[in-house]
Amino acid sequence: MTRVFLDATTLIALGTIGELEQLTSFSGELVILPIVQNEVTIEPAQTNLSRFIDQYEIATTDPALQGRVQQAKNILGEKEQNGDVALIAAVLAYTAEDRPVGVVSDDQRVRTTARGLGAIVTGTVGVIVRAVEEGLDRETAYDLITQIDSHGLHMTGSLREKAYSLIDEAAESTSAGNG
Repeated sequence: MTRVFLDATTLIALGTIGELEQLTSFSGELVILPIVQNEVTIEPAQTNLSRFIDQYEIATTDPALQGRVQQAKNILGEKEQNGDVALIAAVLAYTAEDRPVGVVSDDQRVRTTARGLGAIVTGTVGVIVRAVEEGLDRETAYDLITQIDSHGLHMTGSLREKAYSLIDEAAESTSAGNG
């Protein structure tokens, strides 16, 4: 089973609007590492994240990444371990063993590095699109994009339009599959 490591950027974006359950549309096992959880310091995201971890029994540890922390620091040019280092260490550990791994992040550096190392990568918009593929109503998805945009993950006009387009495609392919 694919392990899907979640970054603070997406946890903050969805946690701020109380929509972390959208992450459950992924088929892999979700992982929120403590160092990443500690980066979610704003409310209501922090409280919603704690509740989400408890309610859905989200994994918070992965011993596989410990041996890859120094390598991840070197790749990212970091002196200290942080959430980005932990995510890249996880990618290194899993891809070294040809095991599938996913990363959900809106941080461009993390996304680019993780993708380059062989991870499946998506971001907050991808989470919403995935939820539509799993049955979330198109209008609800539009509302989520609007809420996310107005509560911190400020989207450019082109990103917002791309999000709506991806939602439309997902909704159309879902309705075509059900028809």
